[in-house]
Amino acid sequence: MINTRTKIQLKQLYETDDHLWLEGTIRLLKENCLEELDVENLIEELDSLGRRDKNRVESFLRQIIIHLLLLQYWTNEYNYNYRHWRGEIATFRVQINKYLTTNLKNYLTEALEAIYQDAVFIVTEKTGLNKSVFPENCCYSLEEILDKTWLPN
Repeated sequence: MINTRTKIQLKQLYETDDHLWLEGTIRLLKENCLEELDVENLIEELDSLGRRDKNRVESFLRQIIIHLLLLQYWTNEYNYNYRHWRGEIATFRVQINKYLTTNLKNYLTEALEAIYQDAVFIVTEKTGLNKSVFPENCCYSLEEILDKTWLPN
């Protein structure tokens, strides 16, 4: 039998205290009380969680590419900044690998070119270098970008 009271309470709780809503939802799932779930908000939360994870790994990947481009192409600043850029690359690689799953890696493979284009835009704004300095398409494979020891020549 469906407990509509629990469902209504969960919907109201979602609007006022998302942490308590989450605890109640987890309890219902563990107890296999699926008909009492606030399905509409659960779907919204799961969708939001998926977007957040994609945005997080995309941001880390963009930062790695930005610093690879700086390291490889901003020759005027190389001697002053190469250690910092290498440190940033290492930091973002460690961070991305904490969150990377097979699905998120597949997502990054599909999104790599768009992420690269954004990185080129950011680097041109930062450095004043002309966009024509950079390859038109991403010159790094995802495996190279994620490899903790790989750096461009």
